[in-house]
Amino acid sequence: MKKYILAILILFTITVSAQGKRFFENGEAELQNSVEKINLTYTNELPFVKVNINGKIYQFLFDSGAPTVISTSIYSELNLKKKHRSKVTDSKKNKQEQIFTVIPEMKIDQITFKNIGAIVMDLKGVEFECFKIDGIIGANQMAKLFWRINYSENLLEATKDLTNFSKEGYETVFSFDPKPQKTPVIKAQILDEKINLTFDTGFTGTFRISNTEYDPTNTTVKSIETYGTASVGAFGAGKQESSYYFKPEKVLLDEQKFEDEIVSTGSSSLLGNEFLKKFRFIMDWKNNKIYLNKIKNYPAKLESFGFGYRFIDQKAKVVLLFSGNDVPLKIDDEILSINNVSLENLDKDSVCKYLQNRIERDHNSIDVKVKRDGKVLDFTITKKEYL
Repeated sequence: MKKYILAILILFTITVSAQGKRFFENGEAELQNSVEKINLTYTNELPFVKVNINGKIYQFLFDSGAPTVISTSIYSELNLKKKHRSKVTDSKKNKQEQIFTVIPEMKIDQITFKNIGAIVMDLKGVEFECFKIDGIIGANQMAKLFWRINYSENLLEATKDLTNFSKEGYETVFSFDPKPQKTPVIKAQILDEKINLTFDTGFTGTFRISNTEYDPTNTTVKSIETYGTASVGAFGAGKQESSYYFKPEKVLLDEQKFEDEIVSTGSSSLLGNEFLKKFRFIMDWKNNKIYLNKIKNYPAKLESFGFGYRFIDQKAKVVLLFSGNDVPLKIDDEILSINNVSLENLDKDSVCKYLQNRIERDHNSIDVKVKRDGKVLDFTITKKEYL
């Protein structure tokens, strides 16, 4: 878990119905070498790769929690054909009807993918724009190859032959069940509740279970309640709601025990990058296995200033509060400045700058100026350890 909450968590999980299974089976991959090394950029807890389509370079998110996605602008530029339309659900349970198409060819470094099924989406939200996301390399596309990932070294490798990846030291092995779109799902047990976790490289957090899978009256574990919007999905933020953070005695993933982990609740059940970055890992769709080799330890500590904010219409708005503490802010407060750094009259570039590089990062105490009901208020807020 992050040592403290810097921002609202990002979840680019996307799910399609079982009707799309045949659509996502199609496509192929061609490699020039037995193992291809790909330039990966891991930033703000998300992995990105450069994609070449018709000689033009785009930035795609490498996201096992979603099928392959292209922006509406790419769809128009390539003059692609609509195969069908269908409902798509994001991690916040927001649904929209989207166009499904086939990309004749795309290249990721020296790998050429042909006839890959993709969903067409309007990637215009502030989080998509600031991370310059033109599309998603999804699970249906990943499943054509074996992948080895190491976030700490910005390393992504692919092969058609699993024996090219030595599994020496990969002491942890998860079996998974793939969804119709090939997204891996791992069986877990948390607080004696059996849960299916989506293995999601498009989720910036650690463990998240749905609110329906957690009983806040459970006295066997200490929990911290938050209220508001804790995360952002592919179709934007969800409704305001109560969510929780807690540290169970253990988390079982495919019957293997992990201790000292912090779990959050929300609208979806996910396993994300704050956990995965502790490992180098191999993804194997032929045998439906994920192999992990632990390389780092991160402390499971939850520290926060007690609030979270998003940029809405180029204004910094408080959207999340920790319950039961003395934080003087309120939902919908407009943050005018933090530590005398103005957040007023921002343009898109400034919004992206402060979204990706939070002013409060690495501070234990901050001065916050907010506007509430036409009044300007000043507060000093100290970071607190919650778990």
